Amino acid sequence: MIPHNRRNGNGFTLIELMITVAIVALLSTVAVPLTELALQRNKEQELRWNLREIRTAIDAYKQAVDEGSIIVDMGGSGYPPSLKALMDGVENARSPDRKKEKLYFLRRIPRDPFDPDTSKPAEDTWGKRSYQSPPDDPQEGDDVFDVYSLSPDTGINGIPYKDW
Repeated sequence: MIPHNRRNGNGFTLIELMITVAIVALLSTVAVPLTELALQRNKEQELRWNLREIRTAIDAYKQAVDEGSIIVDMGGSGYPPSLKALMDGVENARSPDRKKEKLYFLRRIPRDPFDPDTSKPAEDTWGKRSYQSPPDDPQEGDDVFDVYSLSPDTGINGIPYKDW
C-alpha cells in the first residue's frame, strides 16, 4: 500500500510551471531589445555600404569627365546629371564609335534602407545635393554632387542619418 503523502513524479507542480514561465518572460524582455538593436545595426551597415557605393560612382564619373572620357557642356560641373545616369551609362568620348561604347558606373542604384516606401524607385529614396548648394543646406540642382539619407532618425552613434 502507498502512503497518501508521497507524490507521483510524473508531472510538474504549479509553482514549477510559474517559475518556468517567469524565467522565459525575463529572457524575452532581454532578447527583444537586443534583436531590435541588431536589426538597426544591420540597416546602418547597409546605409554605409550604399552611400559608399553611390559616392564612389559619383567620384568615378567626375574622374572620367576630368580625363576627357565624358563630354560635358561648357560651364558644367562635371558631376552626373542624375543617379540614373550612373546606371544607364554615358557615351565614351574616347571610343572610336561613340554610340556603341558606354561607360557604366553602377549596376543598379541601391535603396536607402531607412526609406519605408518600397514602391518608390531607388533613386527617389535618396536626398541629392548639387554642386552649387552649400553643405549645411543641401538642395537638388542640375547635377548630383552628393547623396544623403532622407530619414529623420538618428543612428546608434548619435549622428543623424542625413549627416552620414
